[in-house]
Order: sequence, then C-alpha cells, then structure tokens
Amino acid sequence: MNAASLIARDASAMAEAVRRGEVSASALAEASLARIEATDGRVNAFTAVLRERALRRAAQVDASLASTTAERTRELPLLGVPFAVKNLFDIAGIATLAGSKIEREAAPANADALLVRRLERAGAVLVGALNMDEYAYGFTTENSHEGPTRNPHDLSCIAGGSSGGSGAAVAAGQVALTLGSDTNGSIRVPASLCGVFGLKPTFGRLPRSGSYPFVSSLDHLGPFARSARDLALACLLYT
Repeated sequence: MNAASLIARDASAMAEAVRRGEVSASALAEASLARIEATDGRVNAFTAVLRERALRRAAQVDASLASTTAERTRELPLLGVPFAVKNLFDIAGIATLAGSKIEREAAPANADALLVRRLERAGAVLVGALNMDEYAYGFTTENSHEGPTRNPHDLSCIAGGSSGGSGAAVAAGQVALTLGSDTNGSIRVPASLCGVFGLKPTFGRLPRSGSYPFVSSLDHLGPFARSARDLALACLLYT
C-alpha cells in the first residue's frame, strides 16, 4: 500500500495497514513529514517539526512488530499513526511556547506531557508542535509571532482558534490525529471551521499534566481527528 495515499486517510485505517504489514510506521512517518513540507508553507499549522524524533520513534515501532504477536498489536490501536500537538503541550527537549514569543527563552521541557505519552504508548508517532493563539486567548490563530494558521480549504479564511494549528493539520492531511485544548471553544471552533472532528471531553476527564494552563477551572484537553471512529479510538487517552 502506498504510504503517500494512506496518509490522507484516518488513523484507524493507517493503524490497520501497519498491523497487517501493508505499510511500515517509518513509511507513514516519512509520508507525513513530506506532506508537512509540501503544504505547511501555505497553511502554517506547525511551529516545530520533529523529524529526527519521529523517524526514530517510527523505527522503534517497526522493530517491535518483528517480535510482537498479532494479538498484542490489537492493544496498540494507533500503531504507527503520525500525530501532533498544540504547542502548549510539553514535548521533551523543546520549549513549551503556548503561542508566545516570551516562552521561546524558557528551558526545554524535561518530559512529554502525559497525554503525549499515552498516545505513544498506543503506538502513535509524534511529528511536531502546532500553532495557536497566544496563551490560548483567541478564536482565529492569527499569531503575532508565528504568523497566522490558514484554513486548508480556503487559504484566505481563518482556521479558528485557539487550537487552529490542530484543526488545520488534520484538515490539510498532514497528520490524522492532533491534540488541542478548549476553554471557551478552542477545540469546537477550529473543528467546525476546518471541517474535522473534535472532542471537548467532560471537564477533568483528561489529565492536564504537562500542559500550559489558560484558565485552570475551565481548561479541557481533547483530540481532533478525521473520523468519528478515530475520536472513539481516542478513548485510550482516558486510561
């Protein structure tokens, strides 16, 4: 199966293709990175692309398949799936920007956010960090420091916010799954404007460990995806 065509499908289809040996996790990571390189100059969804980390992680997934039973791979519902996260999630080795210029000088995160670790534990491959409104305060992702994220369906339109990079990356076919946050519409608005699926979970249902807060009494973390079945897969975040 051609990874370049598969990268535009949903996470469920990607994981099943890896599980069946029809495509490798490394090929999917390469296809995702190529898609980002080809499209992000126009869309501007990403603030950091983690090429080396992604390829290293994908190679680990492929190597583990050689010694993993078919039954065990069923416990990895996101096997080989490339994903990215709003840049208010901690990613080990880089500063957590939260959309701000000030935070560029902050010390790199020592560890990945808990939800990032849970996704990778399910077999997913992190490829980068995504643009957002500064400190999550906005509905357009017209970031003064990183530039605006544009709607992949019409580059003259906004992607919504504050998780605009998260919605646009899925809509642009760059990754199948992203994480964002919602305090007052920041998942729901970009999901609607970009024509993708987004989920604002019950408050407190997902741990916020390793994420930059906006309003601690209102912040929700949640996923964006290309299909309702992928949002169903995101229940793995809850365990």
